Amino acid sequence: MSNVVLEARNIQKQFNDGKASIEVIKDLSIKVHAGEFVSIVGASGSGKSTLLHILGGLDLPSKGQVLLNGERFDHLSEAERGYLRNQNLGFVYQFHHLLPEFTALENVAMPLMLRSDANYKQVKLQAEKLLDRVGLSHRLTHTPGELSGGERQRVALARALVTQPKLMMADEPTGNLDRKTAQQIFVLLKELQQELKMSMLIVTHDEQLARSADQTLLMQDGMWADPKV
Repeated sequence: MSNVVLEARNIQKQFNDGKASIEVIKDLSIKVHAGEFVSIVGASGSGKSTLLHILGGLDLPSKGQVLLNGERFDHLSEAERGYLRNQNLGFVYQFHHLLPEFTALENVAMPLMLRSDANYKQVKLQAEKLLDRVGLSHRLTHTPGELSGGERQRVALARALVTQPKLMMADEPTGNLDRKTAQQIFVLLKELQQELKMSMLIVTHDEQLARSADQTLLMQDGMWADPKV
């Protein structure tokens, strides 16, 4: 795992609250290598989600650099970051964020349909293939409101992977599920990461998921601390 897919160098993030400045991320660095599974754990309010948003180009650092495939990512325009996210990154959140008016198949196909060279027939086949892989071949035409919580998260997983990203980023992907369903999603995440040979960066409170990572980092008050899991 010598190739670095994602790197942050001396990241800082401050938010202004009236006259006060709140420092959420404090001089933090991280590397995620090709094929590596990294988990980030820590108490609520420690800055985990903020860091994930910065690493994924959804937010910008106040100071420091973010590099994607060795190239600066943080100083690009929002449109340029959006293009690179679509080409390289997949995202899964605690809440699925599926579009309620679209079917499972349409939700999964959406990231590929945003590409200028999208071929609908090929996109549909790719979306169907992934939904079959996550056990939802019988739910293609169902909308999110017709799916269970676990099924919605499986659709979200398939959507994150349909672009064949180099790195999947997940923010509490099992946090909104019951224990049995969370375990199923946990096993599926590990299988897909190994099958697709992609990198994975996950923020989680799930100790079992955290322990299964190649590297576990504990975040405390916007900085790394010694792992406790």
